[in-house]
Amino acid sequence: MSAIKSFQKTLPIGSNAYEKRAEMDLYDGIKYNIKGTVLALKTPKLLVLGILRFFIVLLFTFVLSGLVLYWHDEILLMIWKMPDSGWLVFVWKIVSWLLSIFLAAIAMVISYLIAQLLFCVFIMDYMSRITEKIILGREVTFEQGSWISFFFYLVKQEIPRAIIPVLISLLIMVLGLMTPISPIIIVLSSVTAAVFLAWDNTDLVPARRMEPFHVRITFLRKHLLFHIGFGLLFLIPGLNILFLSFAPVGATLYYLEKEQ
Repeated sequence: MSAIKSFQKTLPIGSNAYEKRAEMDLYDGIKYNIKGTVLALKTPKLLVLGILRFFIVLLFTFVLSGLVLYWHDEILLMIWKMPDSGWLVFVWKIVSWLLSIFLAAIAMVISYLIAQLLFCVFIMDYMSRITEKIILGREVTFEQGSWISFFFYLVKQEIPRAIIPVLISLLIMVLGLMTPISPIIIVLSSVTAAVFLAWDNTDLVPARRMEPFHVRITFLRKHLLFHIGFGLLFLIPGLNILFLSFAPVGATLYYLEKEQ
């Protein structure tokens, strides 16, 4: 909110300049996400890494979803024992299907978080490095220590950058189901998750260069509308998997351009 307020101070609401600037930031977010995906599809290394990231998430999704389906009856019986007869049996079956859908959604989120924390954060950083080398002709060097220490550094960065926001958004979504304005809350939580997923990618370069966290979160605040636009493509069913797989490329392109 502070980023929007500071933005409004320089360009008053209702002015053509403000509206055009907001539209351009949203448009740039969408543009760079698509631009990065196109570049990744044309670059063999980036294409392979993006596909690898996709299959890792898919593997965890299948495993956890399979476990959910395998233990489905036991989980449901813990909540509500199946009635002997009558209309309650019909209600019980409806609850069973709703529980299956809910648990499948939870399994997908958990699968993403596990894959992201243990494997994909490293793949994303490597994709960002390759993109940086393509654009600058070289990779900016830094003192990183051993690869093991750097891996744990990446994992530590991933917790506040993606995992906590996604979990909070999921919690808000679940709580939103219990209120009359649940559709609005679900939409807002989805957009919030998309913004932090976008930042998870734009933050790769500054995190790799060991910039302080407050500097990196300030970058998100100053370019909030861009991150909304970048993350909107993550809300499209089906295509979101494609854009998420190659998002580090477009995000790195954008950060490097803003840095120059």
